[in-house]
Amino acid sequence: MNGAWGIAGGVLTLLGVVVTGWFTYRGTRAAAVAQAAAVAPAIKAQDFAVLQATVERVDKENGELRQWQRRTEAILRAFSWSSDRWCRQMERQGITPEPPHPLVDEYNRTGV
Repeated sequence: MNGAWGIAGGVLTLLGVVVTGWFTYRGTRAAAVAQAAAVAPAIKAQDFAVLQATVERVDKENGELRQWQRRTEAILRAFSWSSDRWCRQMERQGITPEPPHPLVDEYNRTGV
């Protein structure tokens, strides 16, 4: 009879461990879902802050690049006017200037 009680006690213990594990699993999952729901707005706010900082940095870089491009175009335009003036001075003195570089010639023809 002691053997039967021992087996019954072992089966009940095993059943208790399995049920306790199952409840623990359910509780842990529910807690994880609740925590994720509570943390999600903070994560989205952090992601938005990173995105906003990136957009501001890119806007600043674009502004600097546009300013540099305008300055470069102004210098190129001034150099073009100067070289054209020098070329006309040479022609008035009877000196034939060398032909322009092919890229310059293409720009003079197409404007691009």
